[in-house]
Amino acid sequence: MKLRNTALIAALIVSAPAFADDLTVSAAASLKEAFQEINAAYQKKHPGTNIKLNTAASGVLLQQLAQGAPVDVLATADQTTMDKAQDQQLIDKASRRTFVLNDLVVVQPKDSRLKIKTLNDLKAATVSRIAVGNPDSVPAGRYTKGALEKAGLYGTLQPKIVSTQNVRQALDYVARGETEAGFVYRTDAVLAKEKVKISFAVALETPVSYAIAPTASAKSKEAKSKEAKSYVDFVLSPAGQSILKKYGFSSAKGFKAK
Repeated sequence: MKLRNTALIAALIVSAPAFADDLTVSAAASLKEAFQEINAAYQKKHPGTNIKLNTAASGVLLQQLAQGAPVDVLATADQTTMDKAQDQQLIDKASRRTFVLNDLVVVQPKDSRLKIKTLNDLKAATVSRIAVGNPDSVPAGRYTKGALEKAGLYGTLQPKIVSTQNVRQALDYVARGETEAGFVYRTDAVLAKEKVKISFAVALETPVSYAIAPTASAKSKEAKSKEAKSYVDFVLSPAGQSILKKYGFSSAKGFKAK
């Protein structure tokens, strides 16, 4: 079903009319609100450009791009997905950049009285359901799996894990009280601060870093290539970074992806 849905989304993107001044940006679900504001600011500065924003789990975005979706800029919530895009020659690797950082946190419903302060607390009988993005396609899920494996808890907690299609779905489950806890990004928790509360930040071996790059298809067309690079530059500019900071993201200045 997931593959059929991914193919359908890709087909819809492919079938949508694309004009010379249109720029299609595929961004990780956690970037949705920040990129909506960035796009508005960019279009104000470049009134001849119309930006189409497509958001989903990073792995789904990669599948869409690989299946021929006419995407001009790809922004992922991790380096691994962008590495795969680069290995498949789907992006302009020379223009690839790490543009922002985030934190993985455990959240609970706002009115929860459960005391969850560490990963070990998730073993308690009072915690029966934990929302986690599918690690095969959701970077937040992959970060979560790595942290739980390092703590020796992944197997123990597996029966409690409710797999989600993206990090925002995990957030929704917690916000609606359908799970006692969930793993999301700090920026997601901030957006839903009226419905969820942060229990603690999860220590990770690899920081949550986001990558952005023009696609190979955009690079093959002179006008698209110029516009896509201009957009990436704007995201990295003080104006773009200021918007991202507003939504809780941290600067990636000085960060070097491994």
